[in-house]
Amino acid sequence: MILLRKILFPFAILYGLITSIRNFLFDKGILKSYSFDLPMIAVGNLSVGGTGKTPQIEYLIRLLSKDYKVATLSRGYKRKSEGFVLADANANATILGDEPFQFFQKFPQIQVAVDANRKNGIEQLLSQTSKPEVILLDDAYQHRKVKAGFYILLTAYGDIYADDFMLPTGNLRESSSGSERADVVVVTKCPPDLPEAEQLLIKKKLNLATHQELFFSCIAYDEYIYSENKKLAVADIKEETKLLLAGIAKPEPFFAYLKNSKDVCLTYPDHHHFSENDIQEIRGKAQDAIIITTEKDYVRLKGSLPNEQLFYLPIQSKLLSNADLFDKIINDYVGTCTGNR
Repeated sequence: MILLRKILFPFAILYGLITSIRNFLFDKGILKSYSFDLPMIAVGNLSVGGTGKTPQIEYLIRLLSKDYKVATLSRGYKRKSEGFVLADANANATILGDEPFQFFQKFPQIQVAVDANRKNGIEQLLSQTSKPEVILLDDAYQHRKVKAGFYILLTAYGDIYADDFMLPTGNLRESSSGSERADVVVVTKCPPDLPEAEQLLIKKKLNLATHQELFFSCIAYDEYIYSENKKLAVADIKEETKLLLAGIAKPEPFFAYLKNSKDVCLTYPDHHHFSENDIQEIRGKAQDAIIITTEKDYVRLKGSLPNEQLFYLPIQSKLLSNADLFDKIINDYVGTCTGNR
């Protein structure tokens, strides 16, 4: 794989040139970006692969939905529906995609919408009788036809964009210079005890502008696993034999948090749609053991496996330090925008 990526280096140069031209055309106004009269926060990354967008969106929902009518807008990756869909009682992971459906189930107080055409999606949300006061744009950093008022750029610890290269040689969707559009950069998935000296080294590598703020976050795992109608303490089931399964980009920390030497671990591709053969494989390997999966996979597996056997482990994004400053920056942006309307 490494050799193949090196062979494809000329294509990475070409891809980088194309994305740079596209960004230049948007920067100069030759390609049109659309703005809207309400606060919009775009969360995204420069690279392919998991950087923790879903827990970051959920962090913002928790922060803002106490005071504002919040809506999330995603493209609904791998959903079976088309066009604009606003989640309602008939919604499921097939219609919305797994991550938007997760938002819908966890946060009934917000609106959850999907549309690959973000401009149309925003217009549809604003045409609702109950209009949102804040829109969170999920995975929209490269979607430049819509201009958000605030950009949060995520980059994963151990795989920061400053050390990466363009696709297909590296994992970057666009040049690292695209980081200049960010208001805030968050280095995600850090060790909870990341030394300050290492944080300073990463900050030096990223070389942010003076107007940009840098934060470090980790994934905080819940102390309980949950089924449809019960919860169990992780400490109580840690030594039990169980089946762990994950269809996410980087499942190793999930497995490490839960597993013991007797456990069976099953890995599937990110956003995997579980077939009947997959379900039979899971049943066969689990036998009577409990099955623990990620929250994202749970919304796709629920109903296909026994409710009393299937559990999920929730996660949250947790800032290592300066959480009050991060919250203030977000609240100040949203408050200023809504105050001016």
